[in-house]
Amino acid sequence: MVIEFWNKTMNDISSPVCVYEGIEFSIRSWKKGDEESLAYHANNKKIYNNLKDIFPHPYTIENANFWIELANSKNPIIDFAIVVEKKAIGGIGFIQGEDVYRLNMEIGFWIGEEFWGKGIMTLAVKQFVKWLFENFKVIRIYASVFAFNKGSMRVLEKASFSMEGRFKDALIKDNLIIDEYIFSILKSE
Repeated sequence: MVIEFWNKTMNDISSPVCVYEGIEFSIRSWKKGDEESLAYHANNKKIYNNLKDIFPHPYTIENANFWIELANSKNPIIDFAIVVEKKAIGGIGFIQGEDVYRLNMEIGFWIGEEFWGKGIMTLAVKQFVKWLFENFKVIRIYASVFAFNKGSMRVLEKASFSMEGRFKDALIKDNLIIDEYIFSILKSE
């Protein structure tokens, strides 16, 4: 169930934004106290390998402190924690398109390895997309996936995204040239 909507009070970073509250997990803004859990789950080479280089490895408490402060300095808040049993175990966020892309939105996500294959990420993506469509002027949401990241591709397909295309040799990660896959979902679908 969506428990809050994007309005003036949600831009107030002094009060946490809750996108989704469920039995198994919630999606909310990052907050002080998430640092230890964030650093623990993010400090994983397998996670780093599937994300943009801006995501550090190793991932330290200092990185977590910096990230939480940065995420909460944005207005509106665009980066959120995925929380299980009051512990931040992953992240999900969006980037609003600009200019001719203003009705598009890119999402990105990750979850701690011990939670892989449990269906949490698929449900989180579904709930996040629902919230974005309900609260922003957007008609298309897309995600960019590294060619070898089959787990994220499965998450997106289970969340009703369609693979739009493959860009050959579009990305470089750890000196390896790789293809990029684009998955999207339309509001009209």
